[in-house]
Amino acid sequence: MQTQAFRGPLEKVNDYCWRIPKSYKAGMRVDGMIFASEQLMKSIRNDPAAEQVANVAFLPGIQGASLAMPDIHWGYGFPIGGVCATDPRDGGVISPGGVGYDINCGVRLVRTNLHRLDVLPHLDQLIEQLFENVPTGVGRGGRFTFNPDQLQSLMDSGPAGLIGRGLATERDIAFTEAHGRLHGARPDLVSERALLRGRDQCGSLGAGNHFLEVQVVDQIFDRQAAEIIGLREDLVCVMIHSGSRGLGYQVCDDALRKLRDAPKQYGIDLPDRQLVCAPIESPLGREYLGSMRAAANYAWCNRQLLMWQAREVFETVLGRPWQALDMQLVYDVAHNIAKPEEHEIGGETKQLWVHRKGATRAFPPHHPELPDEYSEIGQPVLIPGDMGRASWVLVGQPNAMRNTFGSACHGAGRVLSRHAAVRQSKGRRIDEELREQGVVAKARSWKGLAEEQPDAYKDVDLVVEVVHQAGLAKKVARMKPMGVIKG
Repeated sequence: MQTQAFRGPLEKVNDYCWRIPKSYKAGMRVDGMIFASEQLMKSIRNDPAAEQVANVAFLPGIQGASLAMPDIHWGYGFPIGGVCATDPRDGGVISPGGVGYDINCGVRLVRTNLHRLDVLPHLDQLIEQLFENVPTGVGRGGRFTFNPDQLQSLMDSGPAGLIGRGLATERDIAFTEAHGRLHGARPDLVSERALLRGRDQCGSLGAGNHFLEVQVVDQIFDRQAAEIIGLREDLVCVMIHSGSRGLGYQVCDDALRKLRDAPKQYGIDLPDRQLVCAPIESPLGREYLGSMRAAANYAWCNRQLLMWQAREVFETVLGRPWQALDMQLVYDVAHNIAKPEEHEIGGETKQLWVHRKGATRAFPPHHPELPDEYSEIGQPVLIPGDMGRASWVLVGQPNAMRNTFGSACHGAGRVLSRHAAVRQSKGRRIDEELREQGVVAKARSWKGLAEEQPDAYKDVDLVVEVVHQAGLAKKVARMKPMGVIKG
């Protein structure tokens, strides 16, 4: 993680928003806007991610502002927590750095009908069995393998293609963002190397900050929305955080190599070569979009299969079918993706390409892309925290459409690099510390837990408070961790 502090101007717009004026750097086409509280700004000012917000404002066709959420921290090209919308009719570009290496990394939440006291006697067995059955760790594959034709089909159809194999239901698809499918995927453009990496990783958790966590609802903030979603105090849920694994990483890596000379070819002047991009309507732009969509669809299949394995473990440990446990998908949201969406700019409705890099879609009530069940309350916005504190469910609000292209934060946001977190953990047992807090944690290595210790992250409650107060998404429920598995 970079350590150089941001030296540019940060003008306070209100208690939860700060501006980097476009006059800061010659070449900025729009202002930068960071959503944060004064308390969170103390760390943001010491993070060069704010410089990346200014750099993104150089992109051709950018609309409104270069945006950052309160969980902002340094990333590749774009800051993690960055949002940018470009207009293809105005020379708008697509930038792989605005999606990230882990294409369609995202979160899904599964509710149950189990009370906390139903699960506590079985918690150790449940976490042990999840760790045994669900593949975790760098490069780990799982029990699901797909031949080349099947893999190509999944990258085109997304998890709907798993229904015929008895690994998904129609309801699962209906409660997944975009129904788990970006149309226009081009699996034929995905490299052999990417296919090789992804052939046995669909249904695997991976490493880093990815996790499968058993949680309990500890507080309800909006009872009407919670009732519609199916949440109540002391209810046990399962949260899954993973993405497109090695396949998506390779798709991004391939694209960055192919686009290396694109800015020069199209006369685009950039302050950071990590922002390599191409016009959306160019052959290079369309090629990246086709392969990116294929990787995004693969990621939705991955989370679907992870959920299916969790359902099977709950069945085994608790002795009842998952349907009897009412293990239904609340929602699945992506937070590393670029999609075409309609947004109003200056009184005109435009179709824009919205890059969300470590940011969650947060559509308000009555948006046409919402499931009917959520039309009155808005889209569920799922915000994971760290292993020791909490995660959140919110619902999107109209202010998000007005100010952030329908976006909110995606997590707590790191404050320690992985190296610094490991250094700080020397001589400690993170698993034992978590056990003292009532959290059962399993990981492939001591280092994996050390890198992801709670102290490595901002307090997610402070981050969520910003998006709530800014009117981007409204608090519904907070969940505390009971047990977690990680790579």
